[in-house]
Amino acid sequence: GRAARSGRFDAGGGTLAARLSMSRLLIPLATLVAVAECFYLPGVAPRDYMDGDKVEIRVHKLSSPRTHLPFDYYSLPFCKPDNLVKQAENLGEVLHGAVIQNSPYEIFMGKSEFRVACRVELTKLQKIALSQRIRQDYRVHLIMDNLPAATKMIAEMADGTKKDMYDRGFRLGFIGSKDIPGTEPSKPYINNHLRFIVKYHRSDTFPGSRIVGFEVEAYSVKHTYDGTWNAAAPKLTSVPLRPDLAPMLAWSNEVIYTYDVVWEHSPIAWASRWDLYLYMGDDQVHWFSILNSLVIVLLLSGIVAMIMVRTLRRDLAEYNSVEEKEELLEESGWKLVHADVLRPPPLGTWLATTIGTGMQLLCMSFISIGCAMLGFLSPANRGSMLTVTLLLFALMGVAAGYCAALTYKSFKGSQWKSLTLLTAFLYPGIVLGIFFVLNFFIWGQRSSGAVPFGTMFAVLCIWFLISFPLVWVGVWLGYRASLNDPPVKTNMVPRVIPLQAWYLHPLFTMVIGGVLPFCAVFIEL
Repeated sequence: GRAARSGRFDAGGGTLAARLSMSRLLIPLATLVAVAECFYLPGVAPRDYMDGDKVEIRVHKLSSPRTHLPFDYYSLPFCKPDNLVKQAENLGEVLHGAVIQNSPYEIFMGKSEFRVACRVELTKLQKIALSQRIRQDYRVHLIMDNLPAATKMIAEMADGTKKDMYDRGFRLGFIGSKDIPGTEPSKPYINNHLRFIVKYHRSDTFPGSRIVGFEVEAYSVKHTYDGTWNAAAPKLTSVPLRPDLAPMLAWSNEVIYTYDVVWEHSPIAWASRWDLYLYMGDDQVHWFSILNSLVIVLLLSGIVAMIMVRTLRRDLAEYNSVEEKEELLEESGWKLVHADVLRPPPLGTWLATTIGTGMQLLCMSFISIGCAMLGFLSPANRGSMLTVTLLLFALMGVAAGYCAALTYKSFKGSQWKSLTLLTAFLYPGIVLGIFFVLNFFIWGQRSSGAVPFGTMFAVLCIWFLISFPLVWVGVWLGYRASLNDPPVKTNMVPRVIPLQAWYLHPLFTMVIGGVLPFCAVFIEL
């Protein structure tokens, strides 16, 4: 009985010890769960606004689908704040020509009001610059709570239904015509009144409100006032705004900038506020033409692949035929060149360099697309895609050097120093050289898209201090790697190539192969 009770006691003691050990493991885990918090990626965390809180509007840039040259917002005679502050920008934003600064617009959460921004007297040069930008169809880009301003449009679909479309930014002005009442044909008019339509979302899960939409309606209004201008208390006679008011001519001696704010509650959650930008109408992308070109390319590639497969099947059937083995003592068909396929080319170093750079671009593209699919490259982080792409290109120098070295080793090359230098500097040097030359022309136009010297120096440091050493490491790894045995042997004496027709000359085929896609791109653009 004592033994039985002792056994039961030991068993119970073992069970108790196991429970104590489990509790020792669960207590730290429960503590970690209790202190754990969710996190947001940098730059995309929501911000809660209480009633009366100031909502800051920042100016971004001026852009045009015609010139593709961005300009600083304050390069035109707009209202400026007392203290101009520039926001810190990453490498991608600088290369995109973005200059983010504060603005004189003052709005407060939940407060709808009309305000006068300022009155600007235009000089002759300012009139010329303003009229030129309007004729070039420039658009103004603003940012509120990390959301870009959008203009709402109603588009009629093919089936007769109407759909809301959005265009990023708003037009600086318009050209007068007979269809627009109160305007003179071919005269530029400026949109000097802005209506900010701010959409907010409220929920019991968080305090205050979150901004989920930022729309701008731009109007051209020729404001009038009593007496002399008083900046502290202007007395406008053109308020409230009416449809019969004349538009503001860009060639006027003075321009009065005004704005009003409208708050609208929206059921859209903060996490889905970027969805409306997917429906933006982009006049720079010809989606139908791109789809048509892709279908044609796939169709032609399929036809060529089918022809090659049928040819190979016919040759293999002939080679495997018992009746024709005696007739095939002499090689024919594609077997005529099987002993020359793996012969090293005359410019093996250049070919290996091209293959290495191609693998570098391929790896960079796949990793960039993967990061974007996982949500690490949110559109809220402006310039992050370009920044990550440049850094990945520099880091993928290992892949470029490794693939170039493997290819060069299969050619039995010996000039490894030349291979390393060409892989690191040939194609990146050509691209950066063209970029620097074009940058001087952009500087001449005084565009904000011109890259400053500091950014150029940073790009050169990434190239020389990161990319080149990694290319050298990749070449060293490829040099030490082992190669598989070739599937066929190569003849010592190369086979004589018969004289080809003039239309099969490499120069002619290169020109024809490049002219056709160039013409297609030129017609589309």
